[in-house]
Amino acid sequence: MESVLSPNAEELEIFSNLYKKFKGLDGNHKNVPSLYAKLPSEDEPLLLKLREESRALFLQRRSRELLDNDELQKLWFLLDKHHTHPLYGDEQMINYEDFLKVQGEAGRKCKPFFQASVFCKLLQRDPFGRISIMQFFNYVMRKVWLHQTRIGLSLYDVAGQGYLKESDLENYILELIPTLPQLNGLERSFYSFYVCTAVRKFFFFLDPLRSGKIRIQDILACSFLDDLLELRDEELSKEMQESNWFSAPSALRVYGQYLNLDKDRNGMLSKEELASDRYEGCPKRNRKRGITQRVLIR
Repeated sequence: MESVLSPNAEELEIFSNLYKKFKGLDGNHKNVPSLYAKLPSEDEPLLLKLREESRALFLQRRSRELLDNDELQKLWFLLDKHHTHPLYGDEQMINYEDFLKVQGEAGRKCKPFFQASVFCKLLQRDPFGRISIMQFFNYVMRKVWLHQTRIGLSLYDVAGQGYLKESDLENYILELIPTLPQLNGLERSFYSFYVCTAVRKFFFFLDPLRSGKIRIQDILACSFLDDLLELRDEELSKEMQESNWFSAPSALRVYGQYLNLDKDRNGMLSKEELASDRYEGCPKRNRKRGITQRVLIR
């Protein structure tokens, strides 16, 4: 009975040959290809440089695949040209047939946005089965922005693993400050405190396990980056600035509170100072329960 159930050498060879033929494997392969490439260490500068350059080229290639302003304007022109009558209130609509016409004229870069699944996602209760061209265009712009921002954040991902350490995010925000008109009034001596304040908000909410790193995907998914980049608006109202954690008035207000708590003026906040009646941020009973260390404020 045992000899009937146990395959002999000939059966194993036949099975092995059939398996290799089915998988398209060369019979000379003796080793399984490597499925994991270990990150180069600091003792391997050549490999580190090679990895860095290859990532930079990859990100540049991905950046070139994104729509630029001229291509976005062309897309809007085509949507306006091929919109489907009648109007839905004051809104221009487009059906699937005209949607495909725009795809044919828009070019290769636009093709990923002209999928049937995208059309169905934006489909609402229009009796003619159409979608709003404004909603579709906003969808395209949002996707382009997300890809641009992901590429920008990935440039600071030293390890290339999809995470940003605290120092990586600090460098990103520090280099972002000059591009935000609403922060033009900040003195350079205040940059370090501002960067620390901004980074700690990201890590407090996005790194609950205190691993010291946060996923780029999580940064893009939360609203913090939107709030930070909102400071590019030169006409941002005073009310919007007051409600934005990353605005200059908000950062200066927090800094003023910390300075007011620092009774001995040593640049540090002890548990006793944070628990004092000078702090207006939260009830005193919560402050005493949550404080475990001294806080550096300069």
